[in-house]
Amino acid sequence: MAINSNVLYIVIPCYNEEAVVSETIKRLKSLVVEWINHDLISKGSKLLFVNDGSSDNTWGIIEKTHEEDPFIGGVKLACNVGHQNALIAGLSIAVKLADIIVTIDADLQDDPTIIKEMIMNYKNGFDIVYGVRKERKSDTLFKRSTALLFYKLMKFLGVKSVYNHADFRLMSQRAVKQLLHYRERNLYLRGIVPLIGYKTSIVYYNRAKRFAGESKYPLAKMFNFAVDGITSFSTKPVRMVFMIGVAFVLISFSILLYVLYSLLITKNNVAGWASLILSIWFIGGILLIGIGIIGEYIGKIYIEVKNRPRFNIEKVI
Repeated sequence: MAINSNVLYIVIPCYNEEAVVSETIKRLKSLVVEWINHDLISKGSKLLFVNDGSSDNTWGIIEKTHEEDPFIGGVKLACNVGHQNALIAGLSIAVKLADIIVTIDADLQDDPTIIKEMIMNYKNGFDIVYGVRKERKSDTLFKRSTALLFYKLMKFLGVKSVYNHADFRLMSQRAVKQLLHYRERNLYLRGIVPLIGYKTSIVYYNRAKRFAGESKYPLAKMFNFAVDGITSFSTKPVRMVFMIGVAFVLISFSILLYVLYSLLITKNNVAGWASLILSIWFIGGILLIGIGIIGEYIGKIYIEVKNRPRFNIEKVI
């Protein structure tokens, strides 16, 4: 790791962020200029915005700002490919030009001032520095509860992840190069980055409210993201389905013994219509859940074997 080379690129994925992108540029640029003036980073440092197929004027603002200020760079993707793929697209450009790469969302909820602390950690020999929330008081009770449940589930499934960390992180150039070697289409960067194995550290911050606009991660997207994270990193759900199946077979044998005992010994054979119907529905539900879980994995295999490009870069400025 070349800790004496300090060109910083901040990669910011954007999807329909015209309400905040100008303010994001203003705040981040003022910080980067300050760090350059204090010799914390080199003069070649830039902001790199990745337009993820926005349908609003996000790219127009980025392009116009670039014409007025070459300090601002941009990557325009041909269509919307999702937050994780947009991050990879930006990293694939930044890694060619920067020694230090920070990823942060455009909504100004993550505290950009702690990037300075991240850079200091980088200079102390850390290749990856995670930005981690101190607490989740700004979230609703439902969101806090589901987030805690998700992280506990990921830990139970054996997935390496950092609690309360999203995609706000610093990575050295060599760490990003290693990350780009991971070619899977079902991206869950919060699980992939810890697999790189280089020296890591954590800086804590308080998450602010969104400056403007609406969240691009509604409940449906968050659910899909969680499913991708689980199924991309663990086969335990499939194994759990198998074990449930084994348990049900053992239970069925026990019921068979009871039925034989009732028929042959006690001669007390009462037709149990209700219990039969309930059993059919219950076991049918378990079977459908099992098929659904297996289907998720087959779907992932289907996507991977097609080996389609994860993104198509239309323009770089």
